[in-house]
Amino acid sequence: MCAGVGCDHALLKRGWKWMNGEQQLDCTLDLMRHLLPQQIEKNLSDLIDLVPSLCEDLLSSGDQPLKIAHDKSVAKDYLLCDYNRDGDSYRSPWSNTIEANNAFDQYRDLYFEGGVSSVYLWDLDHGFAVVILIKKVGDGSKKIKGCWDSIHVVEVQEKFSGRMAHYKLTSTVMLWLQTTKTGSGTMNMGGSLTRQMEKDETLSDTSPHVANIGQLVEDMENKI
Repeated sequence: MCAGVGCDHALLKRGWKWMNGEQQLDCTLDLMRHLLPQQIEKNLSDLIDLVPSLCEDLLSSGDQPLKIAHDKSVAKDYLLCDYNRDGDSYRSPWSNTIEANNAFDQYRDLYFEGGVSSVYLWDLDHGFAVVILIKKVGDGSKKIKGCWDSIHVVEVQEKFSGRMAHYKLTSTVMLWLQTTKTGSGTMNMGGSLTRQMEKDETLSDTSPHVANIGQLVEDMENKI
């Protein structure tokens, strides 16, 4: 199996000549989903060299494993993505949105027994949106190395009554595993998956947005 783009550069280049721009982008993104997430930066660079005209689209459309930064003011790690980027810097989620981050911090600790999570919110024309990021890296202590990256983007629009809200969830998970065993040697496997769901939920003191969004994310991750 090909582990990266460079395994048959000439063959790929000949095939791309017969496609239009939209077809090239669709095929490129599909290829990225089938390559190992831990090599995504190298594969992305190879694809841009192969089809330079897709550079901007690939950088904006292709999901990449999450990177970790540290907020010294609160001594907590947080995750970097386009949603908390401001020019060349990234805002810490612990400077605001504390309630949502605390809630998903507990969720991450319960389900993943470690790792890092971050939550960011922003306004939309009609409602608001939130992204929940979760990253768990396996340390290889059980002869298994790997990494889980999940990106959950939720668009929220409250109904006119104020007692109902419509939620649209788009979830992307990137996972890779590496096992080393005597006899079978080293095995690498990985890939990415994107799923969507929409749902209306009641709003109340016992079911605020944080609880409703948390339930949606939990249900989606269980399905994935």
